Amino acid sequence: MATVTTDRPGPAMRPPRRPGRRAGRGRSWPAVLMLSPTLIVLALVVLYPLVAAARESFYTSGETLDADGFVVEGERFAGLANYAGVLGERFLNAMFNTTLLTVVTVSIEVVLGFAMALVMNRAMRGRAFLRASILVPWAVPTAVSGLMWKWIFQADGVANAVLGTDILWTAEGVYAKFAVIIADTWKTAPFVGLLVLAGLQIIPGEVYEAARVDGASARQTFWRITLPLVRPALLVAVLFRLMDALRIFDLPYVLIGPRKHSVETLSGLIWDEATRVHYGPASAYGTVLFLYIALIAYVFVRLLGADLLSDVRTRKKEA
Repeated sequence: MATVTTDRPGPAMRPPRRPGRRAGRGRSWPAVLMLSPTLIVLALVVLYPLVAAARESFYTSGETLDADGFVVEGERFAGLANYAGVLGERFLNAMFNTTLLTVVTVSIEVVLGFAMALVMNRAMRGRAFLRASILVPWAVPTAVSGLMWKWIFQADGVANAVLGTDILWTAEGVYAKFAVIIADTWKTAPFVGLLVLAGLQIIPGEVYEAARVDGASARQTFWRITLPLVRPALLVAVLFRLMDALRIFDLPYVLIGPRKHSVETLSGLIWDEATRVHYGPASAYGTVLFLYIALIAYVFVRLLGADLLSDVRTRKKEA
């Protein structure tokens, strides 16, 4: 009699358990502890002033000073009265000047900085000296560079002597804007060049060698290899310069002077209100400036830097 034997199914193989959220959170605690000192410092020097300024913008505190320099009038709740000045002619002029100077200077600095980076990235004699000399303007303090350019733009200065004209560069008018744009471009274009140079140096040389083997021209190599690969560094440089240029104050103050209508920026307006003991309007304008910078940075990252964020997320998933 034949017997039929059947294999009993063994226990089903369970897929390996994925680390749960608790395990991930447990591994993140050391990182949180290591970052906590930095987060505390940032909260003290960044978050607290923002909250204090936002609160102060709803109050009026002190319109006059006594003989000893103390505020005579105390705090009073003003609601949105301090923000009414946002619709005023002076604030709109400061907003226009800030935006105009930012757009023009950053655009010129990106072009010149990229050209500087391409020159500094080439292998040539004296490359170290060339890099150091190009970065000198960026290392000069803004107040010093402002005074230097003020002497250059005087009525009997070097600029008029070279151009053969009698332009009043440091007076009110469009020439004052030109003076600020020239001085700011001279100082900060090397900063853009430095960041772009860092992006150029991480491009493998084999990529250019392959392009030469394939017969690519210099123009094709730039537009199809150099520019796409250096784009992340270029976007970071532009973002940093945008946020820095939107709060410009010291250069117009030193070069042209305070309370000049043609070059008064939002930071200059905030300084003027604060020195007049109008702390409420000054805080309101400061809050608007912060929101303006934050909005531009957010739009810039969302529209132009989306690929950077996607790269970071992809690397996190792969890790």
